[in-house]
Amino acid sequence: MSEFKQTFNSSLGKKLIMALTGLFLCTFLIVHLGGNLQLFQNDEGYAFNVYANFLTHFPPIEIVAYLLYVTIVVHTFYALMLTVKNRKSRPVKYASVNKSPASWGSKNMGLLGSVLLLFIVIHMGDFWYKYKFTDSVGFKEYKTNVLTNKRTVNDFKPQDPAFEHSFTTENDVEIVRVKDLHTKVSKSFKQWWYVIIYVIAMGALSFHLLHGFQSAFRTMGWTHRKYTPVVEFIGTWFFAVIMPLGFAAMPVFYFFINR
Repeated sequence: MSEFKQTFNSSLGKKLIMALTGLFLCTFLIVHLGGNLQLFQNDEGYAFNVYANFLTHFPPIEIVAYLLYVTIVVHTFYALMLTVKNRKSRPVKYASVNKSPASWGSKNMGLLGSVLLLFIVIHMGDFWYKYKFTDSVGFKEYKTNVLTNKRTVNDFKPQDPAFEHSFTTENDVEIVRVKDLHTKVSKSFKQWWYVIIYVIAMGALSFHLLHGFQSAFRTMGWTHRKYTPVVEFIGTWFFAVIMPLGFAAMPVFYFFINR
């Protein structure tokens, strides 16, 4: 047990924890982007609101969500520990400029991580916290005729303060009553300052993933002449380009187009 503890207290052990938690967060980003793409559907928020309701009321997903929160904290904590340790080991800056081929992102992972952490706090406070713990998010009622697939949408005010959601069927009409997170998102994305913060954060995410994804595989020793180029391709084009652009497109779409 002492050897195990000593391993994970070493610099390599801390980097390994950073790698594992970072890759877990990468898988979350894939799922999160896939769900958030529901915002682009022209259905008055039906798909996105049902998705948000599923995330917050399906027990296995809720367990994974809390695991995600712990992972973010652990990833941040170990990043801070490594940053402090590196600065203590080199308290005086080099007299000459470092001309190593290291990327800008790799040299500024602490800054990029700080920007992302601030964004996560703002983002979760504006959406997740208000959705889960306040009454600032209203309700929508969706009535869909299962024979004709025609849908009507109305605001819904539950009589029971403890009401959270309901799914019923009456005379071939599916009635879905859920919290209306879509309207909250739409209002937030119509504020120019929020859109700017979101886009800047996605830029930071791009540089963070450009270095972090590939670095995680190197830390774990998963390098191979044949497969490393594949990892670099995925890390560059999928995680550092496509995913940040996908996330950034949402606030831009709602601010300029879906008004």
